[in-house]
Amino acid sequence: MPFDAGILSFALREVNELAGGKVEKVYGPGKDEVVLALRSGGDTHRLLVNAGSTFPRLCLTSTQTDNPPAPPMFVMLLRKHLTGARFAGAEQPGFERVAILAFDGYDELGFAARRYLIAEVMGKYSDLILTDADKRIMAATRLVDFSSSSKRKILPGMRWEMPPPQDKRNPLDETEESFAAVLAAAPADAPCDKFLSSGWLGISSLVARELSCRCCGSAGGTVGECAQRLPAEFMRLSDALKKGTGIPTLVTNADGTPRDFSYMPILQYGTDAMLKTMPSFGALIDTFYSERAREERTRQRGADVLRLLSNAENRIAKKLALQEKELAECAEGDRFKLWGDLLTANIHSISRGDEVAKVTNWYSDDAETVEIPLDARLTPAANAQRYYKKYAKTKTARKILTEQIEIGKSELEYLRSVSDALSRTDAEADIAEIREELAAAGFASRLKQSQRKNAKTKPMRYRTDGGFEVICGKNNIQNDYITFKLAEKTDWWFHAKSAPGSHVVMITEGREPSEADFTQAANIAACNSSLADTPLAAVDYTLVKNIKKPSGSKPGFVIYHTNWSAYVRPDKDEAQRLRLSDK
Repeated sequence: MPFDAGILSFALREVNELAGGKVEKVYGPGKDEVVLALRSGGDTHRLLVNAGSTFPRLCLTSTQTDNPPAPPMFVMLLRKHLTGARFAGAEQPGFERVAILAFDGYDELGFAARRYLIAEVMGKYSDLILTDADKRIMAATRLVDFSSSSKRKILPGMRWEMPPPQDKRNPLDETEESFAAVLAAAPADAPCDKFLSSGWLGISSLVARELSCRCCGSAGGTVGECAQRLPAEFMRLSDALKKGTGIPTLVTNADGTPRDFSYMPILQYGTDAMLKTMPSFGALIDTFYSERAREERTRQRGADVLRLLSNAENRIAKKLALQEKELAECAEGDRFKLWGDLLTANIHSISRGDEVAKVTNWYSDDAETVEIPLDARLTPAANAQRYYKKYAKTKTARKILTEQIEIGKSELEYLRSVSDALSRTDAEADIAEIREELAAAGFASRLKQSQRKNAKTKPMRYRTDGGFEVICGKNNIQNDYITFKLAEKTDWWFHAKSAPGSHVVMITEGREPSEADFTQAANIAACNSSLADTPLAAVDYTLVKNIKKPSGSKPGFVIYHTNWSAYVRPDKDEAQRLRLSDK
């Protein structure tokens, strides 16, 4: 479901509970994203405003994000004008996807000054605008000049105006009589969901289909089929929007992955989906967008790394295919040796100038006749030597190709492990460390680096219910560190079986973990691997003393011959519950 005006209205109700709070900090985790730390009621709350074209949204969030090394100029300006200001409240004009956040602070001369942060959450037209008390634009994440639009300009110094109005009715102003009049004028065979979504503001396709389903039992019902119950259902929706009595509902697939979200129970999917009521709309939006937003931040921050990994994997895969084809052709070598032996054994019956030698294969149980192509310019002995040389050549090629194929497979496995590590992080410091790892491994000598020295990141830490600390590497450099530097030989080591993933070590300090501790550590290893989204994951575990690293091998590569395997159902919520703060 897109972030519609209805969801925005409920999110703003939660935000307005923080009115009077003080802006402590302004973060800029992305070029189109701002997070305001508001101090209210003795606690610090995080207000996220995303004006990107991919996942625009506004909500209170609990997700922790880091700042890039060089924040955008827009964020620097927000820090200047909003840090220390009081949040005066938020409004949603005209039930549009627009939120106007008011802040009371002081200007450079110490006089009281009001500033507005305006979030236009409208898909690819989303924008984030800072204005003064008169709504004159001071800055925006997306400027619109005369060459971009003839209807509405967003430029510093100009007065901010509402986006061009849509030819739709406001559901908050509707009465049952006025709605019934519009319904009566609609074609009876028109799709009910299209009638609702195209006629009223803030009615998304999901909500329109849901109203159709509740009226006639089908999300694809017509206006005529829904006419009897539709006015009552629509007014029930309108009242919920007016009074703020919506229910934050998350719709998930059978495997628990988020599918949709809304401010009302969604019944149209039937038994194909499950419903989960969230504690707040902020938590609802956070849960639905968290993984998608993390992937988007990774795509933005690690675009160079993703491109390098993709190109390197494709190049090595093509090279392996060619080498394996050549190796298959080397199987002809045994035939060349046989032909040389047969020519040597029958040299007395072959004359120079012959183009084919027909000889009996006495090495075969069937003693069949073999036709051997000859070079008429060569003697029978020279033809035999020619086949011996081909055999020797294929024998050497087979040895070299086998070695090269093993090297290629090892490099491909390493790159996939780096891709897996990158897929589970969006932190600037973690991505910078992956860049350093690739450069050290010889894959990236010119990847862009930050102008400032990157601080070394720390491995993730967990604690089982039995009190055992579990350490998990974020990348291959950390994997080697925790396995061979940090862990003791009597600690337990975990890794997803035959799949890219993090090294996980359970620190025992001489104690014996329980079965539950082993299960929780195995779950952590599964959740931090490429098997995290599978219904059942196999995890190898063994004592650290059994782990060996071959000389000259790539970062993160280890071998072991003594191990056990556990099968767990990856539970990310359980792993997150056990995770300790990075601070």
